[in-house]
Amino acid sequence: MSVSDLWWLPENPQWSDEVRALGGAAGWDRFVSLANCRMDFLRTERLDKLARKNFGEHAPTGLALPAVRLAILGSSMVSHLIPAIRVAFMRRGMWAEIYTNPFGQYLQDLMDPASALHAFKPNAILFAFDARHALGKANAGRDAAASDRAVEDAADHCAHVWNMARQDFACPIIQQTILPLFPALLGSNEHRLPGSPQAMTRRINQRIRERADEAGVDILALDTRAMEDGLGNWHDPVLWHRAKIEIAPPMAPLYGDLVARIVAAQRGRSYKCLVLDLDNTLWGGVIGDDGIEGIVLGQGSSEGEAFIAFQDYAQRLSERGIILAVCSKNDETIALTPFARHPDMVLKRSSFAAFIANWSDKATNLRAIAAEINIGLDALVFADDNPFERNLVRRELPMVAVPELPEDAAFYAKCIADGGYFESVRMTGEDFSRAGQYQANAEREFARQATADLPAYLKSLEMEMRVTPFDSVGQARITQLINKTNQFNLTTRRYAERDVEAAMADKDTVTFQIRLTDKYGDNGMIAVVIAKPSSRPGELMIDTWLMSCRVLGRQVEQATLNLLVGEASKRGYRALVGEFRPTEKNGLVRDHYAKLGFEQDGANDAGGSFWRLPVETYIPVDTHIKIGEN
Repeated sequence: MSVSDLWWLPENPQWSDEVRALGGAAGWDRFVSLANCRMDFLRTERLDKLARKNFGEHAPTGLALPAVRLAILGSSMVSHLIPAIRVAFMRRGMWAEIYTNPFGQYLQDLMDPASALHAFKPNAILFAFDARHALGKANAGRDAAASDRAVEDAADHCAHVWNMARQDFACPIIQQTILPLFPALLGSNEHRLPGSPQAMTRRINQRIRERADEAGVDILALDTRAMEDGLGNWHDPVLWHRAKIEIAPPMAPLYGDLVARIVAAQRGRSYKCLVLDLDNTLWGGVIGDDGIEGIVLGQGSSEGEAFIAFQDYAQRLSERGIILAVCSKNDETIALTPFARHPDMVLKRSSFAAFIANWSDKATNLRAIAAEINIGLDALVFADDNPFERNLVRRELPMVAVPELPEDAAFYAKCIADGGYFESVRMTGEDFSRAGQYQANAEREFARQATADLPAYLKSLEMEMRVTPFDSVGQARITQLINKTNQFNLTTRRYAERDVEAAMADKDTVTFQIRLTDKYGDNGMIAVVIAKPSSRPGELMIDTWLMSCRVLGRQVEQATLNLLVGEASKRGYRALVGEFRPTEKNGLVRDHYAKLGFEQDGANDAGGSFWRLPVETYIPVDTHIKIGEN
């Protein structure tokens, strides 16, 4: 298996024929489908060339997200990577426009307001420094103190260009780590020679990571990839000396995918849920035929240990916040037997937010899982050993990610990890508890279905809502929700952390971060509201109102409106004004304001609408939610 040709994607034997058949009228979806097949450097070049011929230089109309305008600011040749980067974004349904500085002139570009970089106006920036440039003038004879200063100087330079970029463009920044290119001078104990280029590379990469964490800059970990994939795959010294090409062209498809998955994660486009088949996926054999004694799982066989290792990996994903679900063709009672009785099962029934085992087709069941968990189909990754089932889901549900699991279960975890489906740029405490929250939500849904009396059910939940203004403690999670929430989001405005910080500092802006607990546990932060003075005197405009779909139907909307009206009244406003800006995904809230008693008050430039609610005549809605002390 070769990471350079994206081995976790399916091979398409007809790929070349299908590409040849692409005409001028070929739709964007067709290109996305072809980008989601295994491909090498030449295939990425070919598909990119056809896409640009078909669509021109700018994004096709009708895309859900604005185009990515990525500036790659570096010190060596990167032009050979650009087609693969564009195709990697295409793979995710995103269009990318890419700028690169003239050779070696990234500082000039940053400093000159009249440069092509400033005219390009990037909304994402990648700093890609080659190893020799990053190290500067290496001196193996440096003592420890001089080496420390050199490491700090290299990190200071990175921090300096980050700050320059932030001031001018206010966009997310990615810093590429340094490839470990330098041969050892001392050997296995190279760390004892502080001025050695190899030792310096390691230390600079570590210091860059520390400074990036402090600055909110995201890392593209090329040093880690070189360790996993082999430095010889990533770097060809001959190409460096001939053309100052540091990253070998065959690795362009993987490099492009690494870049695209980070930018997608910054925009909330990572997957949220791993859906697992059972037979020959979590254990060897077929539980319905082989029985609990006959399935292969556990110590004593290499195959059984491989399935344990995959369950371990899924469990660790769950612990970091990825939701787990089961989608199996099976009798449910039989399918549950190993979870209850097999001593070597790592995963338990309680590990899953949804468990569907029946004889319906898997595309239908995946739709049911998405509905049950209340997330989009484009948040699902489906892992199944059966090629027929994988291809069925790819055909019926192209928005679901379906890794091409290898025949040997020993490589299942690596396949999903290499695919980068769950890439994330930062973690909050709530991310770690997310899977448990969805599992608790399944219990709530079970309790709801057990009673026909909805008010009695809501009362039985013993809900408590805590509402506080934005603060530094919640800032990272608030920013994350603003950039990830798509369905219950009235305007889908995206804000960076500095924008959230500005809202916190503005005394005229109303901000709510809302948490909800009940007898089943803590739902975490489930809603964010930003309201600002309207251009019309006496009116408070709701700029942002978003909420987690997992608390729909629990009167959170009404309780939030009660608090909003109360705050508006306290500040002397006569009316609240809400705005709905339609997107491909937020049709759920099209009638949100109408349901809450607002009257329509005109249209906006996005094909949506404004809504107005008088403060003085508003009668608070009785809910079954207790408002906690701030």
